[in-house]
Amino acid sequence: MENSLSNFLTISYQELEKLNLEAKEKRKDRDDTNLSELEKKYRKYLEETESIKAITVAFSDLEGRFHMLDYDKKYLLESSNNLTFDGSSVRGFSSVDESDLRLKLDWASFYWLPADIFGAGKVAIFADIHTREGEVHPSDFRARLKTYLRELNKEGLEVNVGNELEGFLFEGVDAEMKYRESKGFKLVSPGGYYHSLPKDKLRLFIDSVAEAQRALGFENEKDHPEVAPSQFELNYKYTDPINAADQIQLYKMVARQIAENMGCTACFLPKPLTNINGSGMHTNISILKKNKNIFFTKNGVETLSKVAQDFIERVLANATDICLVLNSSVNSYRRLDPNFEAPNQIKCSAIDRSAMIRIPTGNEKSTRIEVRSVGSDTNPYLLTFILLKVGLEGPKGEVRESKRQRTRVLPGNIHDSLRIFKASDLMTNIMGQDAKDRYAGLKEKVADRAHKELGKSVKKSEVIYHHEVTNQYLWNQF
Repeated sequence: MENSLSNFLTISYQELEKLNLEAKEKRKDRDDTNLSELEKKYRKYLEETESIKAITVAFSDLEGRFHMLDYDKKYLLESSNNLTFDGSSVRGFSSVDESDLRLKLDWASFYWLPADIFGAGKVAIFADIHTREGEVHPSDFRARLKTYLRELNKEGLEVNVGNELEGFLFEGVDAEMKYRESKGFKLVSPGGYYHSLPKDKLRLFIDSVAEAQRALGFENEKDHPEVAPSQFELNYKYTDPINAADQIQLYKMVARQIAENMGCTACFLPKPLTNINGSGMHTNISILKKNKNIFFTKNGVETLSKVAQDFIERVLANATDICLVLNSSVNSYRRLDPNFEAPNQIKCSAIDRSAMIRIPTGNEKSTRIEVRSVGSDTNPYLLTFILLKVGLEGPKGEVRESKRQRTRVLPGNIHDSLRIFKASDLMTNIMGQDAKDRYAGLKEKVADRAHKELGKSVKKSEVIYHHEVTNQYLWNQF
């Protein structure tokens, strides 16, 4: 708690937005020269700004759980090239006998933070995880995505990603950890799609999250209650893949903190309540070359170019192989229920919301593909890496002769999805054997705690052992 003797940095939301939008523009170019210039710029700023006390260094584990370490400013400036942490305490990275890992700061991802959420006198920088020898860790898909994007940039390709992330607001702090099957979750609002009273708890929560996102430079577009009661969605402008994934992690963290301030829980389980719609993270992708959208062609079907059609065909052909990445928890398979607009059918459509891929109405600028069968709890870095790799390089499916052939559907539970994933040579080639085995091992431990048939009620085990909910104590009970 700050006291009258403190004089740490606090910045108005209006000024924060200005600073973070400028930083967002500068981080578009992540080549070595620009990164070096940005490091000099931000180092000088930190050295000269006495009111900053600490830098929050942010990174994500293999499953996508967000982690943060606060470094004293003076220490970080002196030791930024030798930041280490205990990798054995972060799932998917190291065992106890090889615990020390390195954090490599991505100076381009510099954020000025709202003091009322993060505390005064702090800024944030995202980091990549490297081995003791200084190599990119095979389980850090933020760093691996950056490497792949550099390869695409050399080919003149620029990727844009826009995510539409849904969640629920429930009464009570730590509602997931306190979950009881007999009681379920308590809704904060009975409102439905686009509807809630202007100052009910859900609307106040949405307004507060939108203000924080605006201050962080998200470039907000719209926010509203979603279809289910107590459900929300806040949309913002598309951006480059690394920034898009970073923003998802900030979105969730900000929502959780604001909810806790209100005595509530922001929940990103894909299907915390049965018999109503679940929460997804629709992922929109487009690719540019020489500033032209190469997914667009005026005379194509739904204005889609051959490049876009090939991308879609590859994703659909390999949909079951990648399903465990898109739907990464026991609970996420409840969302793939066709009775609630669930996109579990392996097909593409401009209008059918049960299709895995939808083609939104667009023009030369906005034509894109929307992958709808993504759960709200997916690792955003791994997700984007897999979709781009498969969409651009994966094998195509065989041409079907009969239109009467039944539409394929995604696996209906994590056990089937895990079995397909483990047998997939494609996923071995894309992820590498080490990262694939680590990911499968984590999912296997959770799957072993759940019945193959999900049943009609949300089970306690699929909530409290969820990778975004489980604490360190419970990890050790696996």
